[in-house]
Amino acid sequence: MNEFEQAVADSKTLPEKPSNETLLQLYSLYKQATEGNLTAAPPANPFDFVAKAKYNAWEEQKGKGKEVAMKEYIELVGKLKM
Repeated sequence: MNEFEQAVADSKTLPEKPSNETLLQLYSLYKQATEGNLTAAPPANPFDFVAKAKYNAWEEQKGKGKEVAMKEYIELVGKLKM
């Protein structure tokens, strides 16, 4: 198992639940690392705030290389484990 896969596994067993902001950061870095830049259209339902927040968080990662996103994800999970 590589470092990124280990960090993904570790993110599911953190000592305490991260804040919503941190969860969005984890989500967006994971998506950027595994899929690259966001290509989907924004959520159609203006009242689906969770989908909108996830979309915006991932959109903010645009242009970041997959390796950089993986590294940042690993570092973030490392901080959350402490």
